[in-house]
Amino acid sequence: MGIKPKSPREALQPEPAPGPPQRSRHVRNPLVILINMVISLSVFGLAAVGGALYFGKQKFEEPGPLSEEATIVISSGAGLSGITDRLAGQGVIANSIVDEWIFNLGIRFYKNATRLKAGEYAFAPGVSMEEVMRDLVEGNAVTHSVTIPEGWTTAQIIDRVRAHPILVGDIQDIPAEGALLPETYTFARGTSRQEVIEQMAAAQDKLLAEVWERRVEDLPVNSPEELVVLASIVEKETALADERPRVAGVFVNRLNKGMRLQSDPTILYGLYGGEAWSQDRSGITRSELDAENNYNTYQIDGLPPGPIGNPGRAAMEAVANPSRTQDLFFVADGTGGHVFAETYEQHQANVRKWREIERKRRQAEREQSSDAAPTSN
Repeated sequence: MGIKPKSPREALQPEPAPGPPQRSRHVRNPLVILINMVISLSVFGLAAVGGALYFGKQKFEEPGPLSEEATIVISSGAGLSGITDRLAGQGVIANSIVDEWIFNLGIRFYKNATRLKAGEYAFAPGVSMEEVMRDLVEGNAVTHSVTIPEGWTTAQIIDRVRAHPILVGDIQDIPAEGALLPETYTFARGTSRQEVIEQMAAAQDKLLAEVWERRVEDLPVNSPEELVVLASIVEKETALADERPRVAGVFVNRLNKGMRLQSDPTILYGLYGGEAWSQDRSGITRSELDAENNYNTYQIDGLPPGPIGNPGRAAMEAVANPSRTQDLFFVADGTGGHVFAETYEQHQANVRKWREIERKRRQAEREQSSDAAPTSN
């Protein structure tokens, strides 16, 4: 088919421009537009949430504003908001709405809102929110302690516990003599005095049961209570740990032979009770020795009616497993320890040596005092 040539007029006339492309009916559908908008918003929203989570995580883990160590007391029942206010007020976390929100949300994100423990906490400089949360959840609170020396009477222990500035409340139930275990006890701020006393009593019960089970056969004590009585006497007779089994052996030997214990500390306890060692004493006077006293083991046979203090672990173990000797006597040797004897004659010789040591000591003290006295012109 041939091409029809254009006329001169048609050749000079421009051809019409093509019209705009026709849009699909599907693209113009409102539902499609809505779906596209939702997808776009979701993408932007997820990006925003992801950015916020990243920012919050970084903030939660980065060093905090605290410039020097701070001790904060978190009271029981404070709640998350109260704890947050307390931490922000003390500068452990920044005192801003954003940081407080991050701390709150971080605690909730880790599901720890109900696991934060009350107590006294020491926070290091630069501590992060995450570290604060971990300390509060694990209860890494500051602990305090009270130390009870071995052999102290219950009255002395009660006085020390009552005087402790961190403990709270009063002591309602005072245990019997010998019912408390002398040791160092740790506790958190807010612990009551009664709780510490009960802890001492529980520790004594537990240890005494263990020591009684491990005792040697044929001991002249018939019960755990009697073991405590004898251990309290051993405790008062020597402060040297390696001497306790030998001192215990002396008393065990005397009991087995029907001899009186003749222990000076029992005299003092019988006369003055728990206050017997509240002041320094140079020795037993003749009037104290002769006074009627049902604890005085120079006057009574066997054990006194109760302990004369609260013995420690070593003294109780010494009574449960005393040294196997023939010793029946001991006296101070002038060096802080004792010298032991099997016979009364040996003991008397040791006593004479001790008295000579004491005589020389007193003479030296008098001479020193005389040299130090001021002279007058």
